[in-house]
This record gives sequence, structure tokens and C-alpha cells, in this order.
Amino acid sequence: MIVVVPVAPPREELVLSSLVEQSPLSAAEAVSLYETAVADVLWAVASSGGDLLVNYRDAETLPDGYADGDPEAEVRALVLDALGEDAEVRFERQVGSNRAARVGNTVTHLLEREGADSVGVLEPTAPLVARTEIDGAAMSLRRHDVVLGPAERGRTYFAGFSEPIDFTDAYTTPELSTLAQQAADDGLGVGFAPMLPTVATPTGLQATVAGLEARQTADRPGAEATAALVDELGIGVGADGELERE
Repeated sequence: MIVVVPVAPPREELVLSSLVEQSPLSAAEAVSLYETAVADVLWAVASSGGDLLVNYRDAETLPDGYADGDPEAEVRALVLDALGEDAEVRFERQVGSNRAARVGNTVTHLLEREGADSVGVLEPTAPLVARTEIDGAAMSLRRHDVVLGPAERGRTYFAGFSEPIDFTDAYTTPELSTLAQQAADDGLGVGFAPMLPTVATPTGLQATVAGLEARQTADRPGAEATAALVDELGIGVGADGELERE
């Protein structure tokens, strides 16, 4: 399976902007969290049986006001800092006017033009993902045409395909049920990966922090970069279920 990780340049207000508005994190801290989450996701893919493809956003696909500088260089630096210069990573730029178009163009090209057996799109904001989930999804794609990994609030952290779907509006909220419905409409079978949160929303960050604490308690480490940053920032989940700072 080719594992596509769509990565944006780590810039303030571009990445994890909802956390700045709805959590105790500053814009700079949100960028740091994005960088650590990306690192953990990349490490998980690198340790799996999948082939890593980083799908970066360049000036043509970034929103107005963020298209300056060299976004490709920023993404490459982030990836190489996480994996090292000797890592086997393929870089391809995203093409499309919206998320559905960008994902659809990449998946369809890899399946139909390059003849890939399966393609998985893994969000860079799911640091709790591990080799187990990635390799399990690859196995599941031998039995199902589409495999979806549910995240918080009807989102997905993973969407895998052995056959392309009609991606037009496929990521309309709630994307989990929209993707499943589109696959069914196209006559394709749908399977599911284990549910995991992302750090893209306050709700997902709460679940991620709680998950990190639980894994540390159980002596089952993972998401080491994100765990270290969460500890450094003193982020926790209070008795009311809300994020808090020490």
C-alpha cells in the first residue's frame, strides 16, 4: 500500500487554527503540535510495510495570504528532520482546488496511472496511529474496496482505496458517512479501521492527550514526539473533560 500523508507547511494560523481559537494553545504552540504530530505519523508509516508518499501543499493550493515563501522546502525540512536524510520518502505536490479534489487526484493517479494495488490517505494529525493500524488497513484493503478509519466528530484519520470513488464532495461533513455512502453508491465494499482521534479539533486533542496518558500508565509508549510536547506544555484533561494547562 502506498501511504499518502498530506502535509501543509507548518505556519501559524494555517495549521490547527481551531485549537488557537478554542483551546489553551497559542498559535506558535499549535504549530509545534502540528510538527510533532506529523513526525509521529511519519515514523509510524516508516515502520510499517507501506510506501510513504508525502503530498505537500504548494503556493498554488494554499489559501490567499499563505502562498509566499517556499512551502515545499518547509515541508521537506519538516519531513527530513523527523525521519533523517536517508529515509525513503517520495514527495509529490497536491493538485486541486479543495480537499476532495486534492485527495481524489492523488488517489486516482496512483491507482489508475501507476497501477498501485491500494492507496491509503493518512492524516498528519493522528499521532496515536501505529504500524499496527497501518498494516491492518493494508490487509483489510485486500478484502474491501474502501477502508475508513473513523476519528472524532464524524471525521476520518484514514481513508484507503483499492478502487477509486467519485471524490466530488466526498469529504462533505460528516466525512466518515459521506465517504462510506459515496463508496456504496459506486458499488464498492466498505471496511473500517480502528477509531483514533486527531489533534485537528479540541475534542480530538482531548482524546489524544487522554490516550497518551493512558498509554504511559500502561507502559505502552507511542507518539513520542507529541507526548514529549504535551508534557512540556503541561497540557492535560481536567475533571470536566476540558483541556487545561498546569
